[in-house]
Parts: sequence; structure tokens; C-alpha cells
Amino acid sequence: MSLPARLVASRGVRMLPQPWRLFSRAADEAALRRIRKVLCVAEKNDAARGIADLLSNSRMRRREGFSKFNKIYEYDYQMFGQNVTVVMTSVSGHLLAHDFKLPFRKWHSCNPLALFEAEIEKYCPENYVDIKRTLEREVQQCQALVIWTDCDREGENIGFEIIHVCKAVKPNLQVFRARFSEITLHAVRTACENLTQPDQKTSDAVDVRQELDLRIGAAFTRFQTLRLRKIFPDILADQLISYGSCQFPTLGFVVERFKAIQAFVPEAFYKIKVTHEHEDGNVVFNWKRNRLFNHTACLVLYHMCMEDPVATVVEVGSKPKSKWRPLPLDTVELEKLASRKLKINAKETMKIAEKLYTQGFISYPRTETNIFPKELNLSALVQQQTQDPNWGAFAQRILDQGGPTPRSGTKSDQAHPPIHPTKYTANLQGNEQRLYEFIVRHFLACCSQDAKGQETTVEIDIANERFVAQGLMILARNYLEVYPYEKWSDKVIPVYQKGSRFQPTTVEMVDGETSPPLLLSEADLIALMEKHGIGTDATHAEHIETIKTRMYVGLTADQRFLPGHLGMGLVEGYDSMGYEMSKPDLRAELEADLKLICEGKKDKSVVLQQQVQKYKQVFIEAVARANKLDQALAQYFGEATGIAEQEEVYPAMPVPIRKCPQCNNDMVLKTKRNGGFYLSCMGYPACKTAVWFPDFVLDVAKDDSICAECGPHPVHRLKFKFKRGSVPPVMPLEFVGCIGGCDEMLRELLDLKYLNRSTQPAPPASHQANHSQANNSFSRASSDSRQARGATNPAAGHLLSLSAPRALRPAPAAAPDNGNNAVVCNCGNEATLLTVRKEGPNQGRQFYKCNTNTCNFFLWANEQSEDRSNAAPWGSAPPQPFGGRGQAGFQRPGGGGRGPELFGSNNSGSGGGTVCNCEQPAVTRTVQKDGPNKGRQFHTCSKPREQQCGFFQWADENAAPGASGDASWNHFGSSGSSREMGSKMKRPSNLSSGGTAKKPRTCSVCHQPGHTKKTCPHNH
Repeated sequence: MSLPARLVASRGVRMLPQPWRLFSRAADEAALRRIRKVLCVAEKNDAARGIADLLSNSRMRRREGFSKFNKIYEYDYQMFGQNVTVVMTSVSGHLLAHDFKLPFRKWHSCNPLALFEAEIEKYCPENYVDIKRTLEREVQQCQALVIWTDCDREGENIGFEIIHVCKAVKPNLQVFRARFSEITLHAVRTACENLTQPDQKTSDAVDVRQELDLRIGAAFTRFQTLRLRKIFPDILADQLISYGSCQFPTLGFVVERFKAIQAFVPEAFYKIKVTHEHEDGNVVFNWKRNRLFNHTACLVLYHMCMEDPVATVVEVGSKPKSKWRPLPLDTVELEKLASRKLKINAKETMKIAEKLYTQGFISYPRTETNIFPKELNLSALVQQQTQDPNWGAFAQRILDQGGPTPRSGTKSDQAHPPIHPTKYTANLQGNEQRLYEFIVRHFLACCSQDAKGQETTVEIDIANERFVAQGLMILARNYLEVYPYEKWSDKVIPVYQKGSRFQPTTVEMVDGETSPPLLLSEADLIALMEKHGIGTDATHAEHIETIKTRMYVGLTADQRFLPGHLGMGLVEGYDSMGYEMSKPDLRAELEADLKLICEGKKDKSVVLQQQVQKYKQVFIEAVARANKLDQALAQYFGEATGIAEQEEVYPAMPVPIRKCPQCNNDMVLKTKRNGGFYLSCMGYPACKTAVWFPDFVLDVAKDDSICAECGPHPVHRLKFKFKRGSVPPVMPLEFVGCIGGCDEMLRELLDLKYLNRSTQPAPPASHQANHSQANNSFSRASSDSRQARGATNPAAGHLLSLSAPRALRPAPAAAPDNGNNAVVCNCGNEATLLTVRKEGPNQGRQFYKCNTNTCNFFLWANEQSEDRSNAAPWGSAPPQPFGGRGQAGFQRPGGGGRGPELFGSNNSGSGGGTVCNCEQPAVTRTVQKDGPNKGRQFHTCSKPREQQCGFFQWADENAAPGASGDASWNHFGSSGSSREMGSKMKRPSNLSSGGTAKKPRTCSVCHQPGHTKKTCPHNH
């Protein structure tokens, strides 16, 4: 079969569905023939250099990439049945990272519970952008991509990250996978000749694990850290109290052993010991009963022996004894043995092993296999070691005695062989040399024979009690000659004849007591993690390192794990809630599911959903019982600081109200730092859309109802609570409405602006400039809501919060009268109704004033009722004989740092609106200063004080018709009193279609024209 045909056949076996393109054989061969340049990507620079060096016969050309740590190696090679140019480069582990989308990354952005559902994205971290740029540049000239990452789960996932980056640049790129277990010439050439497809299922399993670790870890870490820092501020103020679904069971093993030692109660035991001194040495005979815990029973048996203390030999036996050679080396065994025999911890062991692998000295160090495959040429590997002065002779003896005969274990990951040396070296130093020597000696021991010996057993009888002594004679040390890490020594005993009798040297009753188990060593901990399925062979060292760096555990002088106060408190706290989160069951179940994903027996999304829901439920209940955690830690840290029930420990959950009109992200309800509320886009800072509610909004909450009119769907209605005196009398203080644009009353009250999406002419440049200046929330220009004349009703849609003067609007819809029509003074409190007692023209007349005398509010009662009776009903439109749109509004409370102004708008006929010298719509304000004009309204420029044009006009002198003869309709919907400022509004009378005369001013005391309050005769 030709090479292209073989490639096609091999691809056919492992070909995946979309996104992989499926070629017919002929088309596939044609595509392979078009390949002239191939991009190869390894997991690390050392591996890329090693592979390129082997395949190019050390003739590769090196050049620089964008990353100074990841070089590019070019060489020519025979691939796909033809000569191609190979560009070999590398990444540095994972190229992409999982993280929450921007709003959720900050600790105080949301309640930790939200992290179980928050959107997650894969992105390229800043320090890897240069590697990504190198790939994007190099792949442009290539027709194929070959993944040379490590052949394990993580390596497969890294491979798909590389594919994702390269295919974004070149979607029709052909992709292949090189599978190898060691960086040797034979291995990499074989990999080139047998390229396969990447395994999507294996990569999916890593994606699931990464997402779950992120969600679970972030949620519980924020929960623990934010709470416990408040509860124990003196001790944990700066402590990160992390949680991980692997690190916690690992911590649990340490705590469990420590508590077992604490709970251990020693128990006294008693036994009989016999010794016999012989010319060939001293022999100890052990009691066959071993020991008794009853002192009296043992004492009786001892006295019986002492009555006639003569021993009779009742049995002499001899049998062959073997000490088994070790099994081939897998990752877990390497970590355990290096910790026990070399005193190198697991993290350091794996770091050194990884380096030895990339240098080509050993095979891939992350493997679960302890069976050498039949196709592996063990004799050639042993032959390489014959040149060493220390173990070379032993290696040669293996070859001379029939070749390697390793034992076989029971585990295989079907991916990598056991760890073994692939190349001889004598140039290593320090721990690198020690670990390499250990791997070589272990490999040679595997390939050798078991140690052989002869064991002798002598059994004696004293007063019907049996005692046994054993001796050992080693006949052949075999593997022990090269493996000094295990001991097996002779134990010589004299020759005894069956039936012979002798007088023992001593017969004594000794006592002792049971001892507790030892604290866990690192090797013990790794063994427990493997037994219970916590982590993988590749991650054990990381989890152990994490609990050490978090100060959950410490190490004793003899390198055994001792839990710290924080570690003990966390485990006991969660255990007291009823959740054995420190037990391995939850994580072990996930690891089993991940294996099933790799095997194609479980779906990625199903496993993800099940696990998220399971941990989410545990989280909810853990938060509800968080006081158990406080109590557990209080045992170690002293009294816990109490938290008031209403005090928020965690940030509020962001409540989505509607979709952002700009970016379609959720807009959520948030609280301002200095009080108050606003709607913020979850796309911030990329999208700065926001709606700021005025200060008189005391509370806002999401209502369960959804607006049927506004879009994009759904737009939730909101429950508002307003400050007393800040809304028109006819509007309730607690109100449910929609901020999507359909609720005109709310739109008027909250000063919401909506971008008009219709194709209307843009406003003049001067209007746009003023709009930009006035808009404090963000700089998106509204279409034509700023036009002072000729504006149509803006379409509901894009909402903005502006602090500029109001544009033209129709009258709000009517609101039911709920009795909240009380007159309110400047303090915001209900005014007191009093009667004039003093003699004079106003005697007996009623008036309103502040009931606490803290403000200068004053209003005649008959003026207030007269104003209300003459005003148009709330929401009714005034007559518009000239086609102009009238004003409908009331005095706006001063919110957001702005002065009071009128809701509503001027008419839209030519000259209908008051315009300042800047050709901008003027704003209406009220005189606050004490004096004859206090409470009187006026028009002025809308710009900030330092930019104003100097325009000024009294509002009650602005009712004359324009040049065209159109009347200016200034109809006030509820103008009886200024609810916020308490001053009286000047209410122009309704004009008929023909009326153009201005109503003369009258005295505010006697209501007669011709003079003012100051010169009124009744006032003197």
C-alpha cells in the first residue's frame, strides 16, 4: 500500500464527524499531493527542538518566532509520499484559558451562586499572544498541520486549541495527529509514517473538567473567602481560602488520618517470649498466639510454661523463598518511590521527569501502564546501558542469560508504555542524575530475575504452647544486585532436629500497648488519591502542592503531613453541615464520567449539566448553613465576629431586566456605591450602555411580570418605590411599570430617553453637540429626540439615561388616584392646613405651611384647589387647534444633581418652543432665593453655568403668539404646587384658538391687577 493510501486508511479508522472534512479516497490522495509545506507544533520548545533534530539529522535551520521562548525549526522531510518543507515550532502548555466573561471575573461583581450559570469564554492570555501570532503567521504558507503535543488528555486538548487558532486563519487546513511515547528516532519516524486524526472525545473530557473546576472552585472560593474574612478579620483578612474538588478530598485524607491518631486509645497487650542462645547465635521464638489483651489469661499460660520450661522441637521445615522483582514503572509508582527512596517530592519528581523526557533520555513520564508492550524492543534498551561503569555489567548479564523477562502488571492506558530509559547518558547532575539512575536501575531490575532464597522454620512446644523461629539463606540476589532501594538479608539459625529437646535461655512474659497509625507521608497520600480516584497520575502532585501553599497542611520534620487550623476547621465545618465534601466520592464520580466521555459512552454536555447542578445544590445549602463553618473555625481562631442578618456578605446577584439595545447582552439591576440604583450592561467595559435612576427612587426590584409590548423580549417590569413628594399627586408612591419605553408616565418621571430607530432626519449639529455635552452616562447620540420643533414620538427601544433638558413628549397616560394628593412642603413631608386668625382681608382663609417649620413653604388652600380644578386631567391631551403638540407635565423633582425643570415639552409648531441664544431649547427653573420673585419660574440656557449664553425670560411672560400667529400652548397637567420645591406655579390660562392677549399679572395677596404683593395696600 502506498504511503498516501496508508494515511487515508489510518485516517479512515479514526476519522471524526464535522468539523473534520470527509474526503473520498481519490480526493484525499489528491489533497495530500498538493501539500508542499507542513506546520508541526509540539507542546514545549525542548520537544520541538528534539523532534526536529532527529527528523532533520541535525540539519534543521533555526529562526525566531514572536515569542523568544518558542523557536522555529525548518527542515526538509519525506511526508505524504513526497518531499515537503517542515516548519516545527511549539506552544508552552495550554494556549487558551477558560474564564468567566468580564463582568463575572471581579469578585464583587455578583453573588458566587451566579458562577454556576455565568457565561464562560476561551481566550488567549496576554503572555501567550506572541505564540498565537507565530502560529497565525506560519500557518498562512502551509497546507497541513501536524499536532505533536503529548499523547495524553491534556495534550489532546492543547492540540485542539492549536487547531482552533490555525483554522481561524486557514479554514481549509488539513490536520493530522502524530502519536508517540518517546522522543527517539524510531518513535518519531514511526509517528510520521502513521499519522492519525486528533481525538475530539478526549479533548471534550478536558473541557468538561476545566469548566467544572472553574465554576466549582470560583464559587466556593469566593463564598469561603468573603465570608471568613469578615468573620475572622484579624486572622484571615488577607487569606485566600480556596476550594477545589480535588484539593479538598486530598486535604480530607490528611485530616482523617490526624483525627484517627487523636481519637486513638492505646490498649495494653501481653505475650510470652522465648529465646535460645546457641553457639551459632541467638534465636528468638515468637508465640503463635502473638498476643493477648487479657493480663490474667496470659499470666496463667505463662505460669504453666514455667512449671516445666523444656522445649520440644515439633516441626522443622525448609522451603524456597522468593523476593519479587518490581513491576514496570508507571507515574504513580514513580512519584511514590521517588518520595520514599530518593526523598524528592512528587512535584519536583514530575518536573525533572518532564525535562528528561523532552531531552530524549526517558519515555513519556505520564502513564498509567505497568505492562511492557510486546512490540517494544527491550533488549536494545538494555544494550544501551551496558556501557555504564556502575550497572553496565549487570545489563550485559541480563542479555547473556536469555534477555529481558519483565513481570507484567494489570494496568494499561492504551497510550503509553511504562516509564523506561530511551538513551544512555552520563552527563547529568544533582537530582536529575539521581532520578535518571533510579529509572534505569528500576528498568534493569524489572528485566532481571526474582531474588531466590531458602527459608527454614522451626516450631517448638512448651506446656502445649507453640513458638516459631524462622531463618533465611539467600541463594541468588539477582535483581537486588542492581536495585539498592530494597533490602533482603540472611537470617541464620542453627540446625534443629525434629523431636529434640532443649532448655530455653529465657521464657518471659512481656507487655506493650497498641500504637496509633503514623501521619501520612507523601507516598501514602498519593496511594490514597489513586485508590479513591482523586485526580489523575498527572495531577496528584499539583493537588498536594496546592494544599501546602494554601497553608491547609504543613510538614513535620520527618516529612509527614499535619493539618493546620484552617484546614481542620474547613473540613469539620463542611462535615457538620452533613456534606462530606472532604470525602472522595463526589470527585471520584466525576473522574469516572470523564473516562466514559473519552470512551464515547457519555455525552459531554450531559455530564457537565449533571455535575454543575449537583455542586450548585450543595453550594446553596452550604451557604444556608454557613454558620456551621463559622463555629468549626471558631474552635481554632477564637470567637467569631457576628454579622447582622441584614448585612450583605456576598455581592447581590445581578438581576437581568432586559437585553442591551447595543450589544444584546443582559442589562442588570445594580446598586450605586453611594446609594441609588441603575441598569448596567453586562458587556461593560466594552459596552457602556446604562440607565441611571434619579435619587428620589428609593427602591427598585424586578417584578415577575413581563411587558408584552417592548422588545427585544423579554423586558421585565420593575417595582419602584418613590420618595414622598417626588411624584405627581395622582401617582402612587409604589408603582409597577416598564422601562422599555411603552410606559409613558414612567418615561416622563425617570427622564428615560429612547433612541429612535426610524429613518428620520438627524438633528442639527448644534443639537448633537449639546446632546453629547449633556449626556453623563455614555456618548451615544439619540436620533432626533433633541429637536425642539417638528419631533415625532420616539420609538421605544434603545434606552439611555440623560441629564440634559427634556425633549418633546406626549402626555403620560392617566394614573388612578389613590388618595395620595396631599400637599407636600419643601422638606418632602405633608404640609399642615391652617386658617388665618389675624384681622384683615384674609381672615378665615386657609393656607398650607411646613408642619415642622424647617422650610419656608406657603400656599393658599383655595389657590391649590383652584389650580387642580382648572388643570387638565393627568394624561389628557390639551386642545391642539393648530396641529401643535401641547405640554403635559408637572414640575420635575431635582434629581441627579440638576435643578428642577418642567416635564413635558413646548408645542411643535414653528416658534412654539422657547429657544435660547444658542438656538437650543431653553430649560425652566424656579426662583429659590427669598424676595418678591421667590417661587416664580423662568426660562434660561440649558448649558452648564460657565458655558451659558446669558439668555433669560420669565415663564409667565412667554405666552405671546409667535410671528406666524401660532399660539404657544403652555398647558400644565398638575401645576397647583411644586411638589419638590414647594413654591407656587404661575399658571397661564388656557388660550382659545383666537386669543392672543396675555393675562395680566395679579397681586398674590388680594388677587387684583395693577400692583404686586410688595406694594399691596392689604399688606400694610
